[in-house]
Amino acid sequence: MSVNSRISGLRDASPQERLQIVTQQRGLPADRLAAFDVRQGLDLERANHMVENVVGMVAVPLGVATNFIVDGDDCLVPMATEEPSVVAAASNAARMARPHGGFITSHTGSVMIAQIQLVDVADPRAARLRIYEAEGELLELANEEDPVLQELGGGAVGLEVRILPTALGEHVIVHLHADVRDAMGANAVNSMAEALAPRLQALTGARPLLRILSNKADLRVTRVRATFDSDLLGGPAVVDDILLASAFATADPFRAATHNKGIMNGVTAVVLATGNDTRAVEAGCHSFAAREGAYRALSSYEKDDAGNLVGTMELPLAVGLVGGATKAHPAAQASIALIGADSAQRLAAVIASVGLAQNLAACRALAAEGIQRGHMALHARTVAASAGAEAAEISEIARRIVAAGRIRIDDARRELDLLRAGK
Repeated sequence: MSVNSRISGLRDASPQERLQIVTQQRGLPADRLAAFDVRQGLDLERANHMVENVVGMVAVPLGVATNFIVDGDDCLVPMATEEPSVVAAASNAARMARPHGGFITSHTGSVMIAQIQLVDVADPRAARLRIYEAEGELLELANEEDPVLQELGGGAVGLEVRILPTALGEHVIVHLHADVRDAMGANAVNSMAEALAPRLQALTGARPLLRILSNKADLRVTRVRATFDSDLLGGPAVVDDILLASAFATADPFRAATHNKGIMNGVTAVVLATGNDTRAVEAGCHSFAAREGAYRALSSYEKDDAGNLVGTMELPLAVGLVGGATKAHPAAQASIALIGADSAQRLAAVIASVGLAQNLAACRALAAEGIQRGHMALHARTVAASAGAEAAEISEIARRIVAAGRIRIDDARRELDLLRAGK
């Protein structure tokens, strides 16, 4: 079934109505997304088998971003986040990219890196070459650990051996490269690294110490680009100011940290919704931002011949569809179904697209009106609820404090008292 992510009036529907709308739009069975209801999703028994010492669960709001076209296909995107304005901002930015085909992605593949640290090496340079001489044998040994992965077209594909000067002498660091296909890959590459350790010890006379994957997933990069319409952005002056803001983030690590945080607002929300490892993805992205020796913006912007804004970005995204919480958490499975991702690369493409959209929305807000105006208007509902407003009162209290330009909890309490007094 063809999906149209351009859904008008979704914001005016109730949560129950929205769920029904996106379920129908995606062409899913009526109960396929039932796990999004906390009463039908993850239960205590299942949670008790996922982590230790379980006493309960923390619910995070799950919104659906609309308007996305990713590689020619419309896409509805689940986003788990507690921060106001994130879902709306991503949806609005995606709308501005629709006239020019949405988001286009490409990938370097699904290769993860496992590191094996060899210490107490008598002859590091000769040891390095002995490892390379045995590369075929070592790859075969690694692949014996996961024959299923090989059957799926993956497995160990190469080695890199580094001599690393440290404060405690030279270490030999072996990088095992493994194509993990649709898995995140941590368990697979960790098992391979463990299997190689004894043979590496025999080859080098060294002592194997750490044997673990690297979250600096530089061989698993997703690239994304999109053209955002100048008129929808607000005109040539807004485009030029976004370019200036982008240049600021590229040149200054203080600005880059906040610029990239805006990207991760979108990325992490989708990673969390799909049950993937938010910490691994965040570590990979931030280390990638510093790959040239200084921390820089992950995205960049240019102006095309027609005056439209072109955004581009590259992110290492170690995400998967198999294993871990992605399979154990019912809501994560429902999120994958809503996206319609049939591969880890498709999921990464959607995640990268949301990250770029989120970043564009933040840059536009900063350049056009200042971040507080739009963000705080959406934040007003949270402030109203924090002030004690009941469900039927929240919208009115939010409207009042936005109109007054004072979006603070003490003002919300004052307006709540007035509302309940009939004023």
